Amino acid sequence: MKATTLAKIDSQFRSDIVEHFPPKMTVLAYSLGRKYFLTQLKNDIPQETIIPPEDLSRTLWNIKFRSPIMNAGGIFKDGDCYEMTAKEGAGAYLGGTGTFNECLGNTKHGIHLPFVPYPKSGSSSNFMGLPNKGDIVNGCKAYRINEILHTPYGWSVMASPNLESEAQNKGLVYSMRRYEDAGVNFLEWDIDCPNVTKEKTKTLEQQMSYVKKQYLNNRDSKIPVIIKISNDNTVEELPYLLDLIFNYGFHGINIGNTSTQYDKLRKKIHPAERKLFDYYTKTFGGGISGRPLKEMSLELAAFAVEYMKAGGPSYEFNVIRTGGIENWNDIMESERVGVKLNQWFTGYFEAFSRYGHEAYKNLYESRKK
Repeated sequence: MKATTLAKIDSQFRSDIVEHFPPKMTVLAYSLGRKYFLTQLKNDIPQETIIPPEDLSRTLWNIKFRSPIMNAGGIFKDGDCYEMTAKEGAGAYLGGTGTFNECLGNTKHGIHLPFVPYPKSGSSSNFMGLPNKGDIVNGCKAYRINEILHTPYGWSVMASPNLESEAQNKGLVYSMRRYEDAGVNFLEWDIDCPNVTKEKTKTLEQQMSYVKKQYLNNRDSKIPVIIKISNDNTVEELPYLLDLIFNYGFHGINIGNTSTQYDKLRKKIHPAERKLFDYYTKTFGGGISGRPLKEMSLELAAFAVEYMKAGGPSYEFNVIRTGGIENWNDIMESERVGVKLNQWFTGYFEAFSRYGHEAYKNLYESRKK
């Protein structure tokens, strides 16, 4: 069955399933269903090619993004669906997040890659654990990508969590070089560092110093490397993180990843979905994405832009916003605070369930309404 058909069928029954099925059964069904859906999506190429309106293009780091919206890391972990994304009309494509060595992802209580949606809340929970085939394999995939329709592509990387610190750093730099050699236009380094502590600060500074010496200062090309942080970082922590990113010569910041602030975000979950939300967060933990993160991501992104203007680096530096992007108004809110590029995850899948491969087309046309 085609991915577009699966998504439309699911959209008709999703709310009833989430509200009325036992939570454990719902998590199992959606964890298995999501894997099947993504498998089908790889082979679901749009019949129509969407070209974003020219006035939506944004040039950052001398890269022409076709529009201010693209997929977030984690959707296409193994570098699939570039052609599909380009034909859908995305501003750009992002593969990964990848790690140096293969990761199978999380299994808990007998469920592999636990996932569940909260449709009325525009949200979802996942406990994935970076499943990917590893950067050695995926670097080959990136190399085989032939850019079409002037759609730039990048890759998201992360230090392998199951390696020791020295091996982590060496593997991370290897991965960056492999994707650069494969021809990507930009890199995103996911540090996912919420709640800055002295121990995390020391580790992060060591990693950034290593990457600067072994990669940024020792390469032929100058593709931008963007640091992705968590939406759980606070405004009080941002100056330290931004100064660190400036001092080590990185080119942008992406705010940010899923959140684990369960008590705070529970208030933004629809009452009919809180039973499932409580079961999932207590049983699996994981990260929350989508609409509940909207205000958090905007506040952090706005602060980052103003902080950059007040004392940022002399070279080009840009802020990307991820978290709660689901409609054109969200993109306009980003523009208002100085953010020129956005990434969506839950918002994309929700739009896909409604409009299929016309998700981006519908988003662009909605700006005229």
